[in-house]
Amino acid sequence: MKFDDLDQRMRVFETSHDHCVLPGLFMIARLDGRGFTRLTKEVHEFEAPFDVSFRDHMVATVEHLMDCGFRVVYGYTQSDEISLVLHRDEGNFKRKLRKLNSVLAGEASGRFSQLLGDLGVFDCRISQLPTCDLVVDYLRWRHEDAHRNALNAHCYWALRKEGQTVRQATDHLHGMSVSDKNELLFQKLQLNFNDLPRWQRRGIGLYWESFERPAVNPVSGESLTTTRRRIKQEIELPKRDEYSEFVRKIIEAAH
Repeated sequence: MKFDDLDQRMRVFETSHDHCVLPGLFMIARLDGRGFTRLTKEVHEFEAPFDVSFRDHMVATVEHLMDCGFRVVYGYTQSDEISLVLHRDEGNFKRKLRKLNSVLAGEASGRFSQLLGDLGVFDCRISQLPTCDLVVDYLRWRHEDAHRNALNAHCYWALRKEGQTVRQATDHLHGMSVSDKNELLFQKLQLNFNDLPRWQRRGIGLYWESFERPAVNPVSGESLTTTRRRIKQEIELPKRDEYSEFVRKIIEAAH
């Protein structure tokens, strides 16, 4: 059998289940670290529940994803999670989901592993959203999830550090209200949850901003000003409705 015939015959098994995102839909990629609890608490022993160096690895990974060939409008990270809002007209790989998922997961895993000096693996899934309002709702969802997770994490590790086992700490927190968890932190650590750094409670946002810098015309030697783009990190994200408006402005400006 000629190679071209064999190639045509076999490739259908690889591509027959390809799904492409319809034109005009927003795509949001969400990446999660695989086995990161063990990786960060047992293998590398990052400070619990939040560690600045781990945070910086995650932010640098988001920056890489925003500048590796995809039209990323907004990036967001909390804990071991990353969300990327792709431009509505993103056309890489003809919008094939299997390619987008695999390449983004590979890029994130490669960059994070490089920074960590060890193997760190991400998975990826893509949400397909028809309106800007739903994109804002998605980002608000992850933003509020960060707040909930941060409160739980601080309570859990307060109990662990006083000697409770994994099961005891988990059972202790089961069914507790938000106010009870805040009270627990104050009693155990004399800690007001709202006084914690906002990046721990609300995550970190990244987006493109334009800036001007001096330059020289290579032909005439004339001094001039050029406009460039760079990624801006926001570690003091606003809360609730203010956050919704913050991300809405970024998305609308990019389109």
